[in-house]
Amino acid sequence: MTTPVPAAEHAWLPKASCDASCIWVDAVHISRPFVVVLRTTVRLVMTMLLLPALPLLAVPLPGKSRIQRLYCRLMLRCLGVRISVSGGPIRNLSGVLVVAGHVSWVDIFAIGAVMPGSFVARADLIEWPALGFVARLLKVIPIDRHSLRGLPDVVRTVGDRLSAGQTVVAFPEGTTWCGLGHGTFAPAMFQAAIDTGRPVQPLQLTYRHRNGAQSTIPAFIGDDSLLTSIKRVITAKLTVCHMQVQSLQLPGTDRRDLAGRCQAAVQEVGPLPVAAVHGHTKAVWQAA
Repeated sequence: MTTPVPAAEHAWLPKASCDASCIWVDAVHISRPFVVVLRTTVRLVMTMLLLPALPLLAVPLPGKSRIQRLYCRLMLRCLGVRISVSGGPIRNLSGVLVVAGHVSWVDIFAIGAVMPGSFVARADLIEWPALGFVARLLKVIPIDRHSLRGLPDVVRTVGDRLSAGQTVVAFPEGTTWCGLGHGTFAPAMFQAAIDTGRPVQPLQLTYRHRNGAQSTIPAFIGDDSLLTSIKRVITAKLTVCHMQVQSLQLPGTDRRDLAGRCQAAVQEVGPLPVAAVHGHTKAVWQAA
C-alpha cells in the first residue's frame, strides 16, 4: 500500500541535501575575538545607514539601473562581500531572463550589482516583517513552491515582465544549496522565455575566501534563520563572490532543453578530491 504524499510535500518540491554540516571554517579563516567584534560593529553600522535607502530602488528615477547596481555593490561591501565579474560581455538587452544557482540571500545583491531586475522569490517573503514591505515595493514575483496550481500564473507574470522589456531573475533550482552541491534546474520558468522569444542569461556564482578557497559561509540552508545567516556573513572575514557571465542562451522551443543548457552553463563542474560535505565523506562536485 502506497502512503499518500502530504499536500505540503509534493513530489516535485525541490529539496537540497545540504544542512549545517556543510558550513565550516578552518583555522586559517578564524580571527581574534577583538577583531571580530570590531569588524562586525563597523559592518553593522554601515549596513544600518544604507538600509533606509532600499525603498528608493522602487522609485522610477533616471538611471535607475545604474543606481540599483551601485546600491547593491555598496550593500555587499557593508556586509563584507566583494564581487568579481568575469566571462562574456553583459549585453544591454531588454526583456532578459537571468538564471543562476541559489546559495544565499546574498545572491540577490550580487546579481543586482551586475544585472538588476525583478526577482522570482518564495511567496512567504511577502509576509516577512520589513522585508515583505520592500519586496512588494520592488515588485518581487512571489512563487509558492508547495502549490502546482499557482505555477502557471507565475510563469505568465514572468512572461508579461519579459514582454514589457524588463529583466527578470529566477533561481531554477527552487531552493538553496551550499555551493559545493547543486540541484536540478526545473524547466517551468523557462517556458516564459520560450513563450515570449526572449533570451536567457546564465550566471555562475561561486563564493570564496580571500585566499581562493571555496566558502560555504554565505549559504542559507537547512534550519538556518535569516538572522543566523546574516550574522555568519557579517562576522566572517572577507568573502569574495565570483560571478562568471556565461553565453547568452536563445530560447528555442523546448523548455527542458533550455533548462539543461542553462544548468550546464551555470554548473560547469569537475570532480574534486574527497571532502566532508553534506554530513558525510563523499566526492564533491564544484563549480570550476
